[in-house]
Amino acid sequence: MQETRKRHLEKGFTLLETMIALVIMFIGVLGLAAMLGDSLAYMQGSQADFIAQQKAEEAVEAINTAKYTNNITFAQVSNFSGGNPGGLFLAGPQPILQPGPDGLVGATTDVGAPAAYILLPGPDNILGTADDVQVPLSNYTRTIAITPIAGEGNALNQIVVTVNYTVGKFTRQYSITTFISAYD
Repeated sequence: MQETRKRHLEKGFTLLETMIALVIMFIGVLGLAAMLGDSLAYMQGSQADFIAQQKAEEAVEAINTAKYTNNITFAQVSNFSGGNPGGLFLAGPQPILQPGPDGLVGATTDVGAPAAYILLPGPDNILGTADDVQVPLSNYTRTIAITPIAGEGNALNQIVVTVNYTVGKFTRQYSITTFISAYD
């Protein structure tokens, strides 16, 4: 008789309580899986982030090298427009193309040039062999904005290079700002 009373006092989980707990746990696991998926998609863009950074720095280095090796004048370090036809650099977002004959990226001489690309090693995993893969940079645009700094007597320009690109469902932007002087 005492054993019968003891069994009635023992309590456990009912089937309903167990099912509710499983549903709550399942919703939590689904939320974590969705967050993991978004995180992985975002992290896959790290190569694209690096390419954007390199393409922005490439433009700044080309401008500085051309200016300080006396290939272009300070007046030419400006955006090409109707008001300034002497400027060498295209205004507004431009596709990233291979440099034209002057070697400057983003310049007026780039119009009509083939799209820029990066080389990845092919199946043999050796870069520089015949099976290398060319990946065009078709989802990238670069804007080179050159503005004179007021109060500096047209002797100092600000250069802002912005690269916009998409990685999956994310639209990203990398921007670099520098200055160039009329003086050597």
